[in-house]
Amino acid sequence: MTSEVDETPGTSEALGYEQARDELIEVVRRLEAGGTTLEESLALWERGEELAKVCRRWLEGARARLDAALAEEAAEDEDTE
Repeated sequence: MTSEVDETPGTSEALGYEQARDELIEVVRRLEAGGTTLEESLALWERGEELAKVCRRWLEGARARLDAALAEEAAEDEDTE
């Protein structure tokens, strides 16, 4: 049985948040379903960790942008007072 998680290193960096999230959901589903070899399970787990990092980076970036926008808005409000 071949593993479907063979990804070229670095390809995760190009994934959008939704793509990474959807693939992570599929990885978790496959792990929970069982029926994979130890080697396949480890490959899935490693891919899941990589995808989780991608999602975390996207969310941290979104949080930083939101914080910057809120700070800018607050500064503008102070200037108008």
